[in-house]
Formats: sequence, C-alpha cells, structure tokens
Amino acid sequence: MTIPTDRPIYDGEIATYWFDDGVLVSLSKSTKRTVESIGRNVAFVKQLTNNKPVPLLIYLADSPVPDKATRKFSTEQLPIIYSAMAMVSKPGLAKLIMNLLFSLKPPPIPMKSFSDAEQAKQWLKSLEE
Repeated sequence: MTIPTDRPIYDGEIATYWFDDGVLVSLSKSTKRTVESIGRNVAFVKQLTNNKPVPLLIYLADSPVPDKATRKFSTEQLPIIYSAMAMVSKPGLAKLIMNLLFSLKPPPIPMKSFSDAEQAKQWLKSLEE
C-alpha cells in the first residue's frame, strides 16, 4: 500500500490516515497497542471525523498482540469512531485479530476481512446504500 500524495495525510501514533471518497483509510503501524495509545488514537480519529462514526478501510500490519484490557477497550471504542470496518491484510492476519477481539461475542459494528482493497472499499460503500 502506498500513501497517496494528492490529499491530506494524518500521521497518528498507531496508524497513518487519509480520506478516500468518504471512507477513512488507515495504514496500520507495527507498534504495540496499549489502553493509553488506543485512547489517544480514538481522540485523534474523532478530530479527523468531527466526532462522527465513519467507515474505515484498514491495512493491517503485523504488530504485537495487545493485552486483554487493551483488546476490551479497543472493542468498546470501535462503534464510537467507526460505522463499519473493512480489514485488508495478508491471509490469516485479519482472522487472527477478529478471533482475538471477538471470540466471545460478535463485533459491535459490521466487519469483514479482505485480501483485495477494492473489494473492501466496495463492501463499505454497499453498507451506505
């Protein structure tokens, strides 16, 4: 994934963001997530989106597995900042993350994993119709 040069780019602590046709795109960084870093990222995303949940297309990177408290906090924050999430990754990574975060209950927003970014974007767009 190449970061575009024709629009504003927002460099956050755990990801780099930009908007593409109404979708927030996130290029994940390979840093360990903590409750504190997730909290700062939620505040950062809220600034980008004017406190309105938006669809997210996230390019996942390999990163250390967060602890249980961070996974719980992250799950609770998802519907506050995102309306849906399409995850683009190498095979298996998104499934691993989904299993880690949502092993006991379903995700709080529509989520789906893809290996193709265009399919991910089309799926997010289909949810708006």
